[in-house]
Amino acid sequence: MSITGQEHRMTTRNGIPVMGLGTYQRLGPEGCEAIRVALEIGYRHLDTAQSYDTEENVAEAIRRSGVPRGEVFITTKVATTNLARGAFLPSVEKSLKRLATERIDLTLIHWPSPNDAVPFEHYIEDLGTAQERGWTRLIGVSNFPIALLKKAEAILGKGRLATNQVEVHPFLQNRTLRDWCDGAGISVTAYMPLAKGRVAADPVLRDIAAARNATPGQIALAFLLQEGLIVIPASSRRDNLAANFAATGIVLSAEEIARVRALDRHERMINPASPPAWDR
Repeated sequence: MSITGQEHRMTTRNGIPVMGLGTYQRLGPEGCEAIRVALEIGYRHLDTAQSYDTEENVAEAIRRSGVPRGEVFITTKVATTNLARGAFLPSVEKSLKRLATERIDLTLIHWPSPNDAVPFEHYIEDLGTAQERGWTRLIGVSNFPIALLKKAEAILGKGRLATNQVEVHPFLQNRTLRDWCDGAGISVTAYMPLAKGRVAADPVLRDIAAARNATPGQIALAFLLQEGLIVIPASSRRDNLAANFAATGIVLSAEEIARVRALDRHERMINPASPPAWDR
């Protein structure tokens, strides 16, 4: 059955709106205004992180927008520097203050501790505690391979993790991880869905876009949405923000989906010096 644009905008996966706005680098007055404009356009899912330094801008943009706080879904992420016992929970309290909210909608572990510098069970248990205290409605992780997802489930119990936020775009489709998450009931949130803008130059995406009077970026986002992912593209320009949001109205054919699937070349763009053991 086809999914209309309006249905995409209203759709949630594990309670998370499927179209969101990434707020990385949305700093200062200009960044705050970009977030406010996104809310004006219709975005209702804002993705921030302690390390982005945009939590206060998210709060201020919501205030300026006039959109009730209860209509905006806020995701934040606990920084690697705050994973240790004695730092994790106070950092979530600080995020609550910076976000000017009594409860965060979704709190994630941003990255697993590099080289296990912090014991895994410590920060996973603290994530669960933040939820149990009512500081966050949902919990999840980011940049976790299957092996660590299994470990987290063993500590928290199945059904606790709402999402795993990972790099996914047409050139890195992360199918092994996504298939496992689907089976476990964990939604997948695609960060960097436009591959740092590289989708704009891809001949296949350009061809599909031209036939639909759309942009390659819109085709990439429409593809990921139809694949069942949550997407959080980022931009500061009103026209790009509007174009990204309008991608919810594009429904690709089976042939077009197959063409985009064929673009997967495991091209990872975010890979730290001490990365997790990525799945292939």
